[in-house]
Amino acid sequence: MSVTREAVETALRQYLDPHLNQDPVSAGCVRDIAIQDGQVSVRLELGYAAGLFKDGWAQLLEAGLKRLDGVSEARVQVDCTIAPHQALGQVQGLHGVKNVIAVASGKGGVGKSTTAANLALALVREGARVGMLDADIYGPSQGIMFGIPEGTRPQVRDQKAFVPLQAHGVQLMSMAFLTDDNTPMVWRGPVVSGALLQLATQTDWEDLDYLVVDMPPGTGDIQLTLAQKVPVAGAVIVTTPQDLALLDARKGVEMFRKVNIPVLGVVENMAVHICSNCGHAEHLFGEGGGEKLAAQYGVDLLASLPLSMDIRSQADAGRPTVIADPDSPVALIYQQMARTVGARLVQSRQIVAQSMPPIVITED
Repeated sequence: MSVTREAVETALRQYLDPHLNQDPVSAGCVRDIAIQDGQVSVRLELGYAAGLFKDGWAQLLEAGLKRLDGVSEARVQVDCTIAPHQALGQVQGLHGVKNVIAVASGKGGVGKSTTAANLALALVREGARVGMLDADIYGPSQGIMFGIPEGTRPQVRDQKAFVPLQAHGVQLMSMAFLTDDNTPMVWRGPVVSGALLQLATQTDWEDLDYLVVDMPPGTGDIQLTLAQKVPVAGAVIVTTPQDLALLDARKGVEMFRKVNIPVLGVVENMAVHICSNCGHAEHLFGEGGGEKLAAQYGVDLLASLPLSMDIRSQADAGRPTVIADPDSPVALIYQQMARTVGARLVQSRQIVAQSMPPIVITED
């Protein structure tokens, strides 16, 4: 019995990509199907970074194809190709950057910077080229989290652009690299907004798939300026289960919706505390708040992370969890989060493309 392309596609449709929540055929990932003498070869292309996932995904699909009648051998190749975000309106793209991801929160103290750092590092582990822009002018912390020694300064190329620093495979730029730890930034909003735009546009980013922006907390003039002047492809909202944090997180979601930036999902930090002595689990800041927020706005709960001393101490030591303990349960949550963020970017791009009216040129 000969194998048909339809039979191969039917078999592939039985498997759901856990990040896209679609089978590879419906998601448009199939690039080629070749059938010869009972040998089936399939090539898939994922639009998000998935270096730690793709080999296992290929093996699972191969096993499914081998169960088809008439198949003697099956080979599935999975590639990751990250397309650039197409900025709308008058917003200019950032040179050397394909996609900008904003990590934001309505208020401070919810673990936004730690989430941004681990997201960037997780994307690197998935095979992406990643940059980090520390946009929290008043309290820049990414230099500490990435282990950059105090006093380190970026080089200036051709007297026009900063050369980003490098740490753990991430290109870094922060206002902290241009000042010292004892210098408070006593600036008004317009000055801060201008400084942020300079950091974003006058840094010589080198061929980035993703630029993660650690946004300042809040929803004021600074956040709006950055959202409107930088081509942000999507935003991740960080919160805790606490009612006050959730209230402010809702404002963050609404802000991004007003400026037509897709909210890719919600990250809930400090969801549960597990006692290191007895193992008792306690929801110190409430329970299920992040899940309710995500459901309210129809987005994903990207991760629910514990209140953990390790997460804090590893970040303070300049080696966030994804680097310090890559096989830990928490690091695996960050990896899953990174892949899902990339997948949601792909889907938001598809939604925008489908909503654009067709352009027809006539010779009338």
